[in-house]
Amino acid sequence: MSHQAQPHEASEPETPHLDFQGTTPYEDYVKADVLTHLQHTLSDDPGEMVFLVTTQVMELWFTVIVHEWETAARALRSDDVPTAVAALKRSVRELDALNASWRPLGQLTPAQFNAYRSALGEGSGFQSAMYRRMEFLLGEKSASMLVPHRGAPRVHAELEKALAEPSLYDEVLRLMARRGCAIPGTVLRRDVSRRYEPSEAVEAAWTAIYAGDENAELARLGEALTDVAELVWRWRNDHLVATRRAMGAKPGTGGSAGVAWLEKRAQKNVFPELWTARSHV
Repeated sequence: MSHQAQPHEASEPETPHLDFQGTTPYEDYVKADVLTHLQHTLSDDPGEMVFLVTTQVMELWFTVIVHEWETAARALRSDDVPTAVAALKRSVRELDALNASWRPLGQLTPAQFNAYRSALGEGSGFQSAMYRRMEFLLGEKSASMLVPHRGAPRVHAELEKALAEPSLYDEVLRLMARRGCAIPGTVLRRDVSRRYEPSEAVEAAWTAIYAGDENAELARLGEALTDVAELVWRWRNDHLVATRRAMGAKPGTGGSAGVAWLEKRAQKNVFPELWTARSHV
């Protein structure tokens, strides 16, 4: 019996659809044309384009990570730990990608940075509204950080809302209390618009979780938070190193203290009791 070719063997490869009435479906979804025309350099130095695009990429990752942490916070309010952990784990991969954004900038010499630094004017990364929302979600609250955004009503309103809402860690502690952990009322009723301060009682609660077997789900949540905290620390440290390499100890743009301020930030851990509790397990 002779072999007959099946239809798929004889057919030519399909030609993709190329003719559209308007813009392509890809453009309609991704808005690539918008994204790739947002770069307006202010100097003649070719290195400025790398700096500008890398900074814009960072802003996009900030946006994704805020989305993940807000998803996690909502899930925790509903006692849905698996959904919260899944969002936190996604954010870990996204933080890895965010941190990799320092690579194009991490070896700038002072001369290379100075070639376009004046283009920044008073601009500085600490003025990033989306990064500020990340910090607020981590419990690093500060009402004064809303001041630079008074001239942008929508952005200011979003930050004001984020300042007044419980942080991701506040939602974690409230969940722990509902699960029977000894979280003090002073912690649960604290002014959430202020920076979170470590608590010995919260440290003891995490110690009990890690020392026993009855709270495996909370232990998994704690480890997901620790992964996030570690990568936040790496982000801050990589920022410090890149800045120190590019400009030494000079004052930063926008009137910031530059390296001195970044050094102070790099020494702090978010979700602090998750780190200190390990000494007692």
